[in-house]
Amino acid sequence: MTSQATGASRPDPALVGADESGGNVYDKYASANPIERRLVSGFLAAFDELTGLSGASEAHEVGCGEGELARRLARRGMRVRGSDAFANVIETARERAGADGLEIPYEVRAVQELDPGRDGAELIVCCEVLEHLPDPDAALAKLCELAQPWLLVSVPREPLWRALNLARFAYIRELGNTPGHLNHWSRRGFLRWLGERADVVEAGSPMPWTMALCRVR
Repeated sequence: MTSQATGASRPDPALVGADESGGNVYDKYASANPIERRLVSGFLAAFDELTGLSGASEAHEVGCGEGELARRLARRGMRVRGSDAFANVIETARERAGADGLEIPYEVRAVQELDPGRDGAELIVCCEVLEHLPDPDAALAKLCELAQPWLLVSVPREPLWRALNLARFAYIRELGNTPGHLNHWSRRGFLRWLGERADVVEAGSPMPWTMALCRVR
């Protein structure tokens, strides 16, 4: 890992990232930009492939945000629940699940507050979260406790992510770093880091992310 550190009531900043919105600058799944939509389509295709490889019938999305991925799994017939540290996004997740006619229980809870006995699942999903956390090592340890036995995680692939930001003249003063990103991994560094706690069964590289399906030892 090439970390450079390295968001109910406000959660403990030691447990979650400091960004008030929960780390998301905007809802990328709802973007109308054709280039962004194409990139997200590649992300979702990799997500579908890797979660399918797990063979899991139930999942818990940790750091679920607006619940896009949880709803995607629920539409495939999985039993799904979600949690996030921020009440505002959980409210949105509940509204969107209801609008889709999906019964998905959501809770406002930070990752370190989750309990393996109560919150564990056959498949734990944690996408676009670890880069926001002040202590990603503790978060990964918790995710591995929750995974019974599958864990699907993704993070922005660096330095490609920042290079693409600079190419579109975004976050120039931050050298392309998206606000709220506290940790930065190359593909190789991320997989090596995951391998310290779990077996990486399959890895994908949907541009500009790294995504991995792991089996916890």
